[in-house]
Amino acid sequence: MEKPARPGRPDSGSFERAPFIVFWETTRACDLVCRHCRADAVPNRDPRDLDSDEAFRLLDDIGEMGAPVVVLTGGDPAKRTDLIEIVRHGASIGLPMALTPSATPLMTRDLLLRLRDAGLARIALSLDGASAESHDRFRGVPGSYDRTFDILAAAREIGLTTQINTTVTTSNHSQVEDIAAQIGRLDIELWSVFFVVPTGRARGTDLLPADVAESILERLAAIGETSDFDLKTTEAPHFRRVLLERKVPIGDVRGVADGIGRAPRGVNDGRGIVFVSHLGEIFPSGFMPIHCGNVRRDSLASVYRKHPLFRSLRDPDVLLGKCGICEFRRICGGSRARAYATTGDPLGEEPSCAYLPGKWTP
Repeated sequence: MEKPARPGRPDSGSFERAPFIVFWETTRACDLVCRHCRADAVPNRDPRDLDSDEAFRLLDDIGEMGAPVVVLTGGDPAKRTDLIEIVRHGASIGLPMALTPSATPLMTRDLLLRLRDAGLARIALSLDGASAESHDRFRGVPGSYDRTFDILAAAREIGLTTQINTTVTTSNHSQVEDIAAQIGRLDIELWSVFFVVPTGRARGTDLLPADVAESILERLAAIGETSDFDLKTTEAPHFRRVLLERKVPIGDVRGVADGIGRAPRGVNDGRGIVFVSHLGEIFPSGFMPIHCGNVRRDSLASVYRKHPLFRSLRDPDVLLGKCGICEFRRICGGSRARAYATTGDPLGEEPSCAYLPGKWTP
């Protein structure tokens, strides 16, 4: 559903002209049954998915817009028969192309080789449990855990850079250190830790209480101080506040050969991020299902730059509750998707943040 938003000021925030990263949900089809699935995936492709020509035009628009990173996500992008051609087209116009496939038999070594030769820059796999039992329960299909490691090993062997994504919920947050220890043996570039947003199949019972989220952020900061891989959070921008409080430098772009580095500034829903659904719908992120346009009829750049919701999401001075007076609002701003999921207002207060601003009076 579409919700009106307060207009942001023209000079507000960063990433005004282009996002740092564009996510394209290539299809909702997937053979896994993940308990937290944002896409609420289904087994078969939708005939209304963007076709190959529409995909190429979308990539051309992204290139002209100036966005530096494209992530092909889903569902499972491997469900598309034109995946190789899509990657090749994006790479041919200079876009660093990343892929987040599902750990299923579709992702074969042969497909990995063809993706590499087409110009794929990075592959990201999910690891949501420290054991086969916990991960497979999370993903809904036996064997997913072992297949994840097999795909990662094959990708590294043929020269693809790799990334691990972990979604943290009330059911698996105690495993963070054990997952990090496993990741430390995999020679990955980046560990992206997602803090669950109750949308899609995720429920309010999966949502991390503020004190638990704060503890996890502190634990992640400690892990990051000694890890060989880079570490970032998704839908937990308050990690930047935790790092500053620990006097850890933030904002440095780590140079990696695949061209996919860290954003020079903090990104958030609609601020450095834009999401295109399998139907071409434009959203501030995959976790904020507020429809703002469609690439089949609208300019992606124009929607990102001019839509009132996107503009307001880039203006930290229109945030509500304690987020609106927080001294860290310009480098954090709270998860706008989680605020929307829990309050119905994308500018509302972040529910999974324990920090109390100095000016805050309940």
